[in-house]
Amino acid sequence: MTDHFRALVIKERDGKPVSDFKELTLSDLPDHDVLVEVLFSTLNYKDGLAISGKGRIARRLPMVAGVDLAGVVVSSRNSDWKSGDKVVVNGWGMSETEWGGYTRFQRLKPEWLTRLPDAFSLEQSMAIGTAGYTAALAIDALERWGKIKTDDCEVLVTGAAGGVGSVAVTLLARRGYKVTASTGRPETHDYLATLGAIGFVDRAELAEKGGALQKERWAGAIDSVGSTTLANVLAQTVQSGAVAACGLAGGADLPATVMPHILRGVALLGINSVTAPHAERDKAWAILAESLDRTLLAAMTTVEPLSNLPQLADDIVAGRIRGRIVIDVAR
Repeated sequence: MTDHFRALVIKERDGKPVSDFKELTLSDLPDHDVLVEVLFSTLNYKDGLAISGKGRIARRLPMVAGVDLAGVVVSSRNSDWKSGDKVVVNGWGMSETEWGGYTRFQRLKPEWLTRLPDAFSLEQSMAIGTAGYTAALAIDALERWGKIKTDDCEVLVTGAAGGVGSVAVTLLARRGYKVTASTGRPETHDYLATLGAIGFVDRAELAEKGGALQKERWAGAIDSVGSTTLANVLAQTVQSGAVAACGLAGGADLPATVMPHILRGVALLGINSVTAPHAERDKAWAILAESLDRTLLAAMTTVEPLSNLPQLADDIVAGRIRGRIVIDVAR
């Protein structure tokens, strides 16, 4: 085990968060009970905001960035975990209040760890990452709502070419739903059709302010955009439909009315991937194991070295990333 290793660290400079690579030692890590050798992480929109400084994600500085990690336990002071265990960690405040996954080693609280499902390799688990796991949480929420059936009208996915959207499209299609994809990039239509989308909506249509109640179109939806897009999706959802909201790429505001909720019984289901209890996490990973096509997962995934993260962060915030990015932290 190496004495020194590289990490991507966010610090403050002239009152603003900036990120840079720094050499760390094991003694620099937090005093938590489980030491993990990190092999892979991933890139999410939230990571892009944190690394680029375009969003003040890190609330304690300095901060090792990265909201996901997958690796192998090196040592543990907790009896639930032993050397050699393969683990995944998603959320739990990493990159916000707790040091995250863009480092070769990390110390973590035992309750944050999830055992790597047998269905996936460590690299595949980070191809899924928080984005894919969030998509599965959203699908679980829609199905638990219980009023959306596979023979109903379409289920909409906004931000469909991104990380959450790509996994949501393929999971919904594999589970028998008719999936419509919303994206502002026509060049991704073939890619999304390969994942299972049967229809497309230009994101500009949903980004323009619309009426409080609009033509009913969607039996359900998974929205990672927020703001006016989410308001329009709610206004276009059918009687007793539901929308699972899990992102804010278009803004944190919601310029909507109560009309879809009180006149059509439309449900707005909030998805919290950061501190979801283990029962919900386990169900999400079960959905992924059951319905995620491994060939399609590979097709939507690119592996990049840790050294490329600064540029990748700018790219994902600018909407130039398609699918999933796995970060090989050893490179």
